[in-house]
Amino acid sequence: MSTTRPRLSTTRPSLAVLGYVATVVVLLAMAWSGITDILDRRQSVAAARDLLAQLEGRKASPLAPRSAGGGQVPTGSPFLEGQTLTVAGAALLQRVADAVTKVGGNVLSSQVDVQGVQAKDGFVNVLASCELDHAALQRLLYDLEAGMPFLFIEQMVAQSPQTATPQEGGRMRLLLAVSGRWQGER
Repeated sequence: MSTTRPRLSTTRPSLAVLGYVATVVVLLAMAWSGITDILDRRQSVAAARDLLAQLEGRKASPLAPRSAGGGQVPTGSPFLEGQTLTVAGAALLQRVADAVTKVGGNVLSSQVDVQGVQAKDGFVNVLASCELDHAALQRLLYDLEAGMPFLFIEQMVAQSPQTATPQEGGRMRLLLAVSGRWQGER
């Protein structure tokens, strides 16, 4: 028994040092994990703040296309203006006609629907037949949907010219059904 005592007395300090080192390593790993968790949460909060600022219009999106106006948020009411539903329909028709002519197109015919099924919910619909270049279609749709008031393309039918190819400058015919919401009396 006397031979085991000296051996235990020499191994006890090394076991204590080994236990101490293991405890310090575990505590350092826990501290590192906590610090990385805090940094990840701070990064998530900063990303959420940036998204909120973009949604509120205070900051431009880095992916948003820059326009000639500096990428500003369109101003104005999101609803169609007008004292009556008929005046709101005329304003919607004027907005669609202006957008078509802005991209170099022509409005061939138009029709305002203020008595349809959606009119009870305050929506006004315009059906416009127009003629424009192929390249202008994307600009027209962006102008209608990105501007104010909020407009929705309900239906779109495009017919390419029968005789000319798009590269030769043939104009396509477009049938657009556009709707907007009027916030007047119901």
